[in-house]
Amino acid sequence: MSHHAHGTVAQSTAADTHHDSAHRTHVGHGHPAGHGDQGDQGHEVRRSWTTLAVMLIAQFMVILDVSVVNVALPSIGRAMSFSSGDYQWVVSAYVLLSGGLLLFGGRLADLFERRTMFLTGLAVFTTASLVSATASSAATLIVSRAAQGAGAALLTPAALSIIVTTYSGRQRATALAVWGTIGSMGIAAGVLVGGLLTSSFGWRSVFFVNVPIGLIAAALTLHKVSRGTTPSGARSVDPAGAAALVTGLLTLVYALENAGSHGWTSQRFVLGSAVSVVLLTAFWFIERRVSSPLVPAHTWRIRSLTSATAVMAAITGAIVGIIFVSSLFLQQVLGSSPVVTGLEFVPLAAAITLGAAAASPVLGHVGPTAVTVGGRLIVAVGSILLAGMDSDPGYLTDVLPGFLVVGLGTGLLFVAVSIVAMDGIDHEHAGLASGVMMTGHEVGAALGVAALTAVAGDLTTRAGLIDAYPRVFAAVAVAMVVASGLAALTLPRVKVSASTGGHGHGLH
Repeated sequence: MSHHAHGTVAQSTAADTHHDSAHRTHVGHGHPAGHGDQGDQGHEVRRSWTTLAVMLIAQFMVILDVSVVNVALPSIGRAMSFSSGDYQWVVSAYVLLSGGLLLFGGRLADLFERRTMFLTGLAVFTTASLVSATASSAATLIVSRAAQGAGAALLTPAALSIIVTTYSGRQRATALAVWGTIGSMGIAAGVLVGGLLTSSFGWRSVFFVNVPIGLIAAALTLHKVSRGTTPSGARSVDPAGAAALVTGLLTLVYALENAGSHGWTSQRFVLGSAVSVVLLTAFWFIERRVSSPLVPAHTWRIRSLTSATAVMAAITGAIVGIIFVSSLFLQQVLGSSPVVTGLEFVPLAAAITLGAAAASPVLGHVGPTAVTVGGRLIVAVGSILLAGMDSDPGYLTDVLPGFLVVGLGTGLLFVAVSIVAMDGIDHEHAGLASGVMMTGHEVGAALGVAALTAVAGDLTTRAGLIDAYPRVFAAVAVAMVVASGLAALTLPRVKVSASTGGHGHGLH
């Protein structure tokens, strides 16, 4: 579910606007966003909110589509006779392509006319949604989900870039706050909408609904959103780096999926892991040698950003994996309908929101590193509660308590990690730092689902899920305890005031 980290970008950029609106806002890659800032100094130019509304329609559709599919998965699986790997790939293909290509999409939005890039991403996403809605095989659905992710990677940075170049001053701050809120609503809205659509119109509707929305958004963009200026000068992009990153990550997820079905010592797992290491190493070398890398070399030396991104990837992997497995468990073991399943996730979403709200006062007293370590331990406790399920489980006694504790820890973590990541980042590179965090968020989601699927084993039968559920949550608990120790050792000490905690991270 993502749980797109789009909230991070919005909130960090909003913070930039608040602290120094005279600076040009940078998106995706730390490059100038454009010329819409003349109102920042002196007289503020007020603009219609129509542009924001159009961008939010498209972005909400993108965010929704990450989480909306989780509740529909059992219905899709029954219709297409899914294997355990097929379930995982329907989620992973989307978040891997959207995350793996996000920095590339941000680079394109910086270098080419933004409205054109937005419409291109919207067209790819909408077309892929139609293919997903009419898919007759698991392979077709997985490929079309990957195409949706690629469309999202083009659409999102361009949409945010259009917003920051259209609005200035207070309007920009308001627009970015709304953008972040829309992102944070994704988890609850996605599971609820997915449940309602699946129960009322069948699973295909969760994809088909994007088609009219996409067409309306495209028509409004053409009529209401003005063309921007096309940047002059050299247009250097790094397609080789983007290709190496995405194929390396896809191969890694393929290796993890085969570990679940063929064993951790199988030839497929060993060979797939080796190939992914080669491809990701190639990405590293390509980035060091090209004139315009996706991530400038100095970024990797910012310890607060790199360590926080690793933490973000880990917690996102855990929470997305939990939601993925629990969606199957609630329907196929407890017998909940898709609508009821959507409602059963609402307390988890509420607990995440509560945890994020509680982070603000706590951070001012103990600091984000302590909150990060503590948040992971809280998630571990919640996972232990879920792992201790008896042979005749019930939602209120066996699932809800664990959901509430896991959600509380997750909310604390997202806010604390976002603050650590942005510590010491100057205004010029805030967009780039946010893009790196977004990528870690999406990639973590894909790897978390793949790893927990491998640990789970059989997800296609009721007996398999009953057997897998305690094992999955025991693995999450162990991972969180180990990770909390690593966080204590690696995260830099960052001091914040009690008011700083407000710049949180939306889980979508």
